[in-house]
Amino acid sequence: MRKHHKLQNTVLLSFTILAVVLVLVISFVVGDRYIRGEMENCRTTAYAYTKSAAELIDGDKIAHYLETGEKDEYYYEILDFLNSFRLNTDIQYYYVFIPFEDDLVYIWDANALKPGETAEDVDFCELGYREEYMEGGKEATYSIYKQNPPEEIELVNDDKYGYIASAYSPVFDSNGEPVAVVGVDVYMPDLQENMRDFLVIVIAAIFLVVLAAILMCYFFVKRKIVNPINKIRDTSKRMVENLENEESIDVSVKTGNEIEELFDSFKEMYSDVKDYINRLGAVTAEKERIGAELDVAKHIQASMLPCIFPAFPERNEIDIYATMEPAKEVGGDFYDFFMVDDTHLAIVMADVSGKGVPAALFMVIGKTLIKDHTTPGRDLGKVFTEVNQLLCESNSEELFITAFEGVLDLVTGEFVYVNAGHEMPFICKAGGDFEPYKIRAAFVLAGMEGMKYRAGSMTLEPGDKIFQYTDGVTEATNVNNELYGMERLGTILNKVKNGTPHDILPAVKKDIDEFVGKAPQFDDITMLCLEYKTKMEIKEEDAQ
Repeated sequence: MRKHHKLQNTVLLSFTILAVVLVLVISFVVGDRYIRGEMENCRTTAYAYTKSAAELIDGDKIAHYLETGEKDEYYYEILDFLNSFRLNTDIQYYYVFIPFEDDLVYIWDANALKPGETAEDVDFCELGYREEYMEGGKEATYSIYKQNPPEEIELVNDDKYGYIASAYSPVFDSNGEPVAVVGVDVYMPDLQENMRDFLVIVIAAIFLVVLAAILMCYFFVKRKIVNPINKIRDTSKRMVENLENEESIDVSVKTGNEIEELFDSFKEMYSDVKDYINRLGAVTAEKERIGAELDVAKHIQASMLPCIFPAFPERNEIDIYATMEPAKEVGGDFYDFFMVDDTHLAIVMADVSGKGVPAALFMVIGKTLIKDHTTPGRDLGKVFTEVNQLLCESNSEELFITAFEGVLDLVTGEFVYVNAGHEMPFICKAGGDFEPYKIRAAFVLAGMEGMKYRAGSMTLEPGDKIFQYTDGVTEATNVNNELYGMERLGTILNKVKNGTPHDILPAVKKDIDEFVGKAPQFDDITMLCLEYKTKMEIKEEDAQ
C-alpha cells in the first residue's frame, strides 16, 4: 500500500516558501544598503570635485569674462584644470555656469577636450554660450546658487553612458557673494555591473546559508514531529484492526515533547477502549438476555389480562372490549373483567405508579388481590379497604395504585362502583352523548394504611355505555408538549358513540396517535368500554 506523506510534503513546502521569502527579503535589504552606499560614495566624490573647482576659481574674474567675452591665461589654466580632472577620472562633464532668469550662461565647459590636447589647442566652448533650463532645472539651480544645495545628488541612468551622478557647488567672489555654479557629471559605467555581481554573490551566499538552515530545520522537524506522527498514524491503524482481539501493540515514541505525551495518552485510551469493548460485549449480552426475559414477561403480562374477544359470546346482555399498550416492555396499567356470579359482571381499571418491571410486579399483586376479594354480594368499599391494607403491608418500594372497580347487575342494571384516586369514567346514555361521570375519588391504594373506602352506585339502562381509561390517554403529549386532554377525548368518543366497544377503542387510539405524532410514548395507554345491551331475564327455575 502506497504511503502518503502529506504532512512531510506540507512541512517541506512551508520551509521552501520560507526560504524563498527570506532570500528575497535579505537580498532586498542588502541590495538597498549596497546601492545607498554606492550613491553615498558617488555623492562624496562628486561634491569633492565641485568643491575643489569652486574653491580654485577666482569669482571676481567671472563677471569680467561674462562682460568682455575675452579669454586670458587664467581662463585657460582653469580650463586645463577641469579637463585634467575629467580625463583622469570618471567625470563625464565638468562645467561652470551662471544662472539667469530665463536661461544659464556657460563660462567653462570641459566636455570636449581629447587626450593629449590642451585648452588652447581647441576652441570647443564659446564663452557666454546660453542654454535653456530643463524641466525643474531652474529651481534646482537657484537652490544651489543660494547656498541651499539638496542633500541628495541626482543619479540618472543614461542610455549611452550608464549611471551618471550630478553634483553642484556655488562659486563665490571676494565679497562672499555667489557668482556662478560648478557642475560635475560623474560617469559610473561599472555601477550596474557591480550591483549585479554583488547581488548575485549576496543572493548565492544567503541562499546557501538559508538552505543549510532550512535543511537542518526540516530534518529536525521530520525526526521530532513528522516521523513520530507517522508512527502514531500507523500504530492507530493497527490498534483499530486489533481492538477486538487480544493482540498487544508494544510501540513507543520518544521525542521528549508533547507528541510523546500525546502518544502515551493515545495508548492509554486504546487500552481503555479495549476494556470498554470487552465490558460492552458483556453488557450487550446481558442486555440481550434481559430483553429476552422482558419479552417473555410482556407475553406473560398480556396473558394475565383478558384478551380473548368477544369475552362472553354466550351472553347477549353485554358487549365489552379492552386494550393495554405499555410504554416499556412491561407496564404498570392493568384492566380486568370477570363474572362475579351468574348475574354480576365486574370491571377493573387501574394504574400503578412507575414504569417497567417493578410496576408490572406490583400490578400482578394488585390485580390478584382485587379479583380474589371481589365475591358475590360483598361491598366494594370493603374490598378496596382490605386490598389497601394488604398492599401497604408489602410495599417496600412505596408504590401505589389508582384503581376503579364497578360491578354491574345484569338483571336490574344497577352499577356499583368504587374509585381509589382514578380518572372519572365517561358514560353514554342510550341516544345521548359521552359525558364525564363525576365521581368523588378516594385516596389511592397502597398509599396509606387504615384508609376506608365507600362504594357508590348508578343505574344503567339498555343501550348505555361506560368508557374507562388510565391517565396515559388524557396525558398523551405531542411534540409541542401539549396534552391530549379530556375535551379531545370526549370529542372523539361522541364521533363514534354509535359504534360497538370494539369500534370505539381503535378509533380513540388512532386519534391519540394522530395527536401525538412523532413524540415518544411516556405512559401506558389502557382503555375499556362496556355496553349494557339488554337486561338479563331470570328463568323461573333459577328464581326458585
